[in-house]
Amino acid sequence: QVQLVESGGGLVQAGGSLRLSCEASSRTFSIHAMGWFRQAPGKEREFVAAISRDGGRASSADSVKGRFTVSRDNVKNTVYLQMNSLKPEDTAVYYCAARSTYYSGSYYLSESQYQYWGQGTQDSV
Repeated sequence: QVQLVESGGGLVQAGGSLRLSCEASSRTFSIHAMGWFRQAPGKEREFVAAISRDGGRASSADSVKGRFTVSRDNVKNTVYLQMNSLKPEDTAVYYCAARSTYYSGSYYLSESQYQYWGQGTQDSV
């Protein structure tokens, strides 16, 4: 079982930056690929970014590409989402997710591929 706790959300002006953190409780964090998703009011939850368990490969949605960067620190059991040049349409609840994987270079884009979820953190732009 992996427990995920997000932090770093808040209110920011358009054009500003935020860094979200997601800390995992598990000592096996390094075998989990990680993802970030978001859900805006009245909308479906959508993929934002994902990173492989070794941190060597990552992907992000077209809507955030060039503005958001996902990274991880396997010593601190934490994954980050650096969000720059924020827009009003980035307003959402942001969730981190984890899934154990044998493949060190794999990342996952679909909600259904993840086993564990955080409680979410609200970002307002």
